[in-house]
Amino acid sequence: MTQATNKEQVLDRIERERAFWEALLAEIGEGRMERPGAAGAWTFKDVAAHLNAWRRRSLARLEAGRRGQPVPSPEWPADLDDGTDEGTEQINAWIYQANRGRPLGEVLAESRGQFRQLSDIVAALPEEELTAAGRFPWMGGTSLAQAILGGDFFSHLHEEHEPAIRAWLASENQPE
Repeated sequence: MTQATNKEQVLDRIERERAFWEALLAEIGEGRMERPGAAGAWTFKDVAAHLNAWRRRSLARLEAGRRGQPVPSPEWPADLDDGTDEGTEQINAWIYQANRGRPLGEVLAESRGQFRQLSDIVAALPEEELTAAGRFPWMGGTSLAQAILGGDFFSHLHEEHEPAIRAWLASENQPE
């Protein structure tokens, strides 16, 4: 049996994260996705839209880098700086306001499409670019393969939001 290449491992990790996301969506169920409490007052739909916005930024950066283009500006106003906790909170508030009226189906379709887009980007990159540290300067010297395989690319969900979502699910599943 031959050992998987880095690209195959990376694509497998993306697929496992996609499957995790789909399992989480199924566990929550669309009927609960617009109830508050998944992250403070936010609904799960709000959390998904929030994750989508940050992923859109990462995917736009990867697409630009893959094509040798400059890093694009984020979608939020330029005066909001994600280099500080306060700035990140302001960006998150902007993302919430910009997305709160979007239909659930649109938010979920976007999240699903982002996994496909990430897979497509990885598949299009030569292996040496996928594994080259510093290939994408905004990643601070980490290769895209390292970021995906090491979990950094998906840590926003797992470290920052999954614990609150799990606690909310547990409280939602308690008998009244």
